[in-house]
Amino acid sequence: MQKKINIKIGDKVQIISGKYKNQIGNVKKVLIEKNSLIIENLNFKTKHIKPRQNEKQGEIKKIEAPIDRSNIKIQIN
Repeated sequence: MQKKINIKIGDKVQIISGKYKNQIGNVKKVLIEKNSLIIENLNFKTKHIKPRQNEKQGEIKKIEAPIDRSNIKIQIN
């Protein structure tokens, strides 16, 4: 059974609970299987990447992590 999320890419949403409470952003990606969303410029996580070859160096990237659908409401207007 497929879950239904009534939020689409590009919608303006407000976070209603958690670390980023009361912040507003646009939806970048919808993850239906996990019932969560990725919002632009919010909820950054640090990812450490190991070097794959001897000549390359490892790096630290900041990526946007998903936020659960229950913590988000659609911003009207």
